[in-house]
Amino acid sequence: MVTTFANLESDMTQYSGPDGTQIDAYLSQPAVPGNYPGVIVTMEGMGLEDHMKDLCRRFAEQGYIAIAPDLYTREGRPAPDKVLETLFSVPDSQTIGDLEGAALFLKSNPHANGKVGIIGFCSGGRYTLMFACTSKNVNAAVDSAGGHIIPDDGPTDARPVAAIDMVASLSCPLLALFGEEDANPSPAHAARLREELDKHHKTYEYQMYADAGHAFFADYRPTYRAGPAQDMWHRLLLFYEKHLKD
Repeated sequence: MVTTFANLESDMTQYSGPDGTQIDAYLSQPAVPGNYPGVIVTMEGMGLEDHMKDLCRRFAEQGYIAIAPDLYTREGRPAPDKVLETLFSVPDSQTIGDLEGAALFLKSNPHANGKVGIIGFCSGGRYTLMFACTSKNVNAAVDSAGGHIIPDDGPTDARPVAAIDMVASLSCPLLALFGEEDANPSPAHAARLREELDKHHKTYEYQMYADAGHAFFADYRPTYRAGPAQDMWHRLLLFYEKHLKD
């Protein structure tokens, strides 16, 4: 039986990144004492939007300690016309390190049960996949429309290894969710990810939604699709229930 928590504790906080930088983050958790799994909500390329904070509260209502790191803490939130420039200039190693710090921060919470999940959308989905392939502090990962897992160009200083080339090291179950109308990741890229998961005998669940494109879960954007979004929420809660609460 799922218990929904109406009373939450939600506020901005900070935790230490791998270089000692204090990373800004939004944290939400049940106000009722207990032992809860953690969930990292990985922001999209635009920055720490209110949508990410709302997701933290939604997870907390379901009995999770949820944190959304501001992965632009050092750089500052980019102007709308500088989003892609900023996104592609931040080193993957820095972002993965900051996500690792978030996982350790969740595990140190006095009400933590010791398990941590991660979810990401768009660019955050790419980081989610990479984190699940590099960290030993994650127990379940949800990649929703992670773009650029297969890069258009070759490696760069900021992005030296393609996410698709990390799948062999995936260390936890993965839930992968895509839309048929998405251009990045395209259905072909999503299929390639599935091939790699099968090739390396990974534990995963996969769903391709018809009539859905990029950011179909983002209810504040015109790309939102209620049917697929509601199905996705149901699927990911079952996925986390299985891997984080058992």
